Amino acid sequence: MSGRVLVTGGAGYIGSHTAQQLIDAGNDVVILDNLSNGDRSMAPDGARFVQGDLADRGLLDDILGSGVDAVLHFAGSIVVPDSVADPLGYYRNNTLNTHGLLQACIERGVDRFIFSSTATVYGDPASTPLRETDPTQPISPYATSKLMSEWMLRDTAAAHGLRYVVLRYFNVAGADLKGRRGQASRNATHLIKLAVEVLTGQRDRLSIFGDDYPTSDGTGVRDYIHVTDLANAHVRTLDHLMAGGASEVMNCGYGKGSTVRQVIAALECVANRRIPTEVAPRRPGDVAELVADVSRIREVLGWRPEHDDLELIVRTALDWERKRIRAS
Repeated sequence: MSGRVLVTGGAGYIGSHTAQQLIDAGNDVVILDNLSNGDRSMAPDGARFVQGDLADRGLLDDILGSGVDAVLHFAGSIVVPDSVADPLGYYRNNTLNTHGLLQACIERGVDRFIFSSTATVYGDPASTPLRETDPTQPISPYATSKLMSEWMLRDTAAAHGLRYVVLRYFNVAGADLKGRRGQASRNATHLIKLAVEVLTGQRDRLSIFGDDYPTSDGTGVRDYIHVTDLANAHVRTLDHLMAGGASEVMNCGYGKGSTVRQVIAALECVANRRIPTEVAPRRPGDVAELVADVSRIREVLGWRPEHDDLELIVRTALDWERKRIRAS
């Protein structure tokens, strides 16, 4: 079921992949992005692109007043260590801007909302896999800013009849299989992105932040999901809301974890070369293990991943990075 949708942060990594799939599914897409983290070239053809800031209430009113059926909200700051150093900046950009967007939606009668959240809201869990009903105990301002936005959605829905879905991402990686887009973020901190930068000569070595975690090899365990599968989850979520579906909170992952060293080994296999590494201290806000229980998203949306393969994930990331370097 297609409609007219606003995608905030649609020139960013996940937002641009999702915007492409929304267009492919027949939706009329408007992208709002201030390009602080995004790249204009990542926004797909066929979308109306507006460069602007979520804090610009007049601009929001103009876009939402043009007949928007739903909002997919990706825009925000996402680097955990940066949030520890600049908590107020994260609360402003993530929480306050979400508040303003929600207020504009209510006043303009937009009653479907999909929110980009994070597995870090679970904090440092005692066990995994994590269910949506497990305690939320964020240990970084980034995670807290996202959880506060979840709470605002819950309370706004109760007061105004808004229907929403919160998607809690685990570790998103990889690139479009057709080579149209990938991770182009400046100053990225994601493991696979950093590793492919080493393989393409942009970095001398890869830092492993902590090798003394209580895991199989001492390095952190994460649930890696291909960005194409995650984008598809958003399209299915929009269909759910457009068909009258109820509000939900759902994990987005594969339900299995890989250690840092396992990810490095997969990349070395794909690239057929070693990645120079060094062990560095743990980063603020990092935890030992985050793995999703994905039974809820499968039950509600009928979602099944098509790219659940670590070597495929890292291969597409490396292919994209090589293409990006050649084009620069």
